[in-house]
Amino acid sequence: MSETLDGLVIRAQSGFLTVETDEGEYFCRLRGRLKQEAVEGDIVAVGDRVTITPNQDSTGTIEKVHERKSVFSRVRSGIKREFRQIILANPDQIVAVFACARPEPSLRMLDRFLVIAEKQDIDALIVANKIDLVTKEQAKALFGMYEDLGYSVIFTSAHTGEGVDDLRDHLQGKISAFAGPSGVGKSSLLNAVQPGLGLHVRTVSAATSKGKHTTHVRELFPLDVGGYVADTPGIRTLALWDTEPEELDAYFIEMRALVSDCKFSDCTHTHEPGCAVREAVARGEIAPERYNSYLRLRFEDDSEDYLED
Repeated sequence: MSETLDGLVIRAQSGFLTVETDEGEYFCRLRGRLKQEAVEGDIVAVGDRVTITPNQDSTGTIEKVHERKSVFSRVRSGIKREFRQIILANPDQIVAVFACARPEPSLRMLDRFLVIAEKQDIDALIVANKIDLVTKEQAKALFGMYEDLGYSVIFTSAHTGEGVDDLRDHLQGKISAFAGPSGVGKSSLLNAVQPGLGLHVRTVSAATSKGKHTTHVRELFPLDVGGYVADTPGIRTLALWDTEPEELDAYFIEMRALVSDCKFSDCTHTHEPGCAVREAVARGEIAPERYNSYLRLRFEDDSEDYLED
């Protein structure tokens, strides 16, 4: 047996971490000295690359956590301070799954998701599921503007199988964070990608959410084609607490290039004269829905649209 092994953290529960290595899986704890180091956020998380000292009984000790290339995180409030909770380390992409109908898609929720992806510099893949419930024209009307912005959009149906092969290709060899509201068909879609996968994900997710004292489990699920998927918390729990209102326009990709053209450097894009963003909305270069999403996110107002028809 090697003196040390490099591996991937694929499961975290109650301070124990399952690490996948070339020589098998090891049930590991952190070396004590690592717990003393000053870090921003969780010391180790699912998706981290680590070096372990293995034991004969398939246990081990994590000696080193390798530098992360990307982080999908949120800010949580503790008793004395806010801290950064790492939802998934080193994701290659975040997959936002929304239904074309039943339930109707909340594009503001999708925009919140895309802001998080932009801020954390992670690729975003949009999956418009249940395409069998609407016409192709209706689906394009709902999600086509995101394609125009340059986002990858896959139109799928777990029921008919449409788009499933394309989705599988996008997942192959990558670590993907799946997110989306309830009822959009994530489990059915994952079962279509790989039989039994969605059921496994749903079982772990249900066990995690039972009761307020239940131990939380985070896990990467392996794909037969290579790569992993991770189920993530609901988008509404990913509050933009770590994003200042004045920086939000930088995460709307159609707005950020215009900000420097605004007359005022502290332009809020709500009422100021000489606002390049509002002028672009008036010219039809920025979709009114996206502008409203920006304003609602900036002011955290769910009550009404800011842009009248």
